[in-house]
Amino acid sequence: MKSTFLLLLFVEYTTAFLLSPGTTSTTTTYTIRQPVSLHKKYEDMDEDEKAVALEKATKAMTAFTNKYLENTCTKLCSDKSVPAVVIKGLAEHKLTLGAPLCPCRFYDDKEAEAKDGYWNCPCVPMRERHECHCMLFLTEDNAFVGEETTITYEEVIEGSNIQF
Repeated sequence: MKSTFLLLLFVEYTTAFLLSPGTTSTTTTYTIRQPVSLHKKYEDMDEDEKAVALEKATKAMTAFTNKYLENTCTKLCSDKSVPAVVIKGLAEHKLTLGAPLCPCRFYDDKEAEAKDGYWNCPCVPMRERHECHCMLFLTEDNAFVGEETTITYEEVIEGSNIQF
């Protein structure tokens, strides 16, 4: 009789377990062999993994910025290095804190502020009154408003001097 091995993946929240069959009499049982993490914490990543994660987070925050600019009819600062640095900071906070905490403010406890959500981008003042302290989303009446309503990933990299 030919023996068949079946490999299953059981996912619970952010942890996966590889299961392999073990046979006892006529029934098949499964035992947990090793946990497999689906998401590593930033501090547990090696330098290459951090670079890839930062690239993905930066692309995601750039896409978010462009969509939010469109949805709110706001514009970028006339000096594109300003939004580039803000997007870089948001991406870094997304990785290290799990939320895009406003990078333009001082916090006694960043983790607590990120969990609270008030200063997570878009922050409450931006959502309620269209007031962006970071100058990422500017209204027409702002002295620093530019004409651009989009920023590219390449402009973010160039303007913020991100090193991968």
